[in-house]
Amino acid sequence: MTGPEIFNFDQGSDEWLSIRSGMPTASEFRHVIAKKGPRGGVPAGRQKLLWRLAAEQITGEPERTYCGPDMLRGKEREAEARSLYALLKDADPVLVGFIRNGNCGCSPDALIGADGMLEIKDAIGSIQIERLLAGTLPPEHVAQCQGALMVAEREWLDFMSYCRAMPPLIVRVYRDEPYVNALRADVAEFVDELDALVAQIRSM
Repeated sequence: MTGPEIFNFDQGSDEWLSIRSGMPTASEFRHVIAKKGPRGGVPAGRQKLLWRLAAEQITGEPERTYCGPDMLRGKEREAEARSLYALLKDADPVLVGFIRNGNCGCSPDALIGADGMLEIKDAIGSIQIERLLAGTLPPEHVAQCQGALMVAEREWLDFMSYCRAMPPLIVRVYRDEPYVNALRADVAEFVDELDALVAQIRSM
């Protein structure tokens, strides 16, 4: 890793899609760390990610992934969730488009001060109740949150689960150095596989 570089393109813009094209990002690290599928072999999510990123490198064109209703709702409500966070935490969230660090990147929902970050997830009511009762970082988001801290080289991240008409869940996640070190090795291994696949296809 070469140190974080911040790009202030609007998330979802053509420039944002281009700068992150062909590289693994924190939102996809759950696939990067998956080494075996439930029945052995390469997990489907990891394989599809390898193919997509290889295609983006070879063609030079980012592939637009499907944006379902839950994701669209989250995009629509992200600003109001961020404003609520700012009020509750007396914070001044700073918007950035993309952070690149060597061969990987992340798109945080905000940077907080010199050491923090914000990750917002919109939730339907039943999921929000489940999260509020648990009161912890949902396990399916650990790789993304620790990955964002790795990429941005920051110390903590506030995970915010937001649902209108319900209390928000805000969980502070601190950098887990052993986890980050293992993740960094997994990303390097994944990128080696990606480079090999790109070379294989280009030699055909």
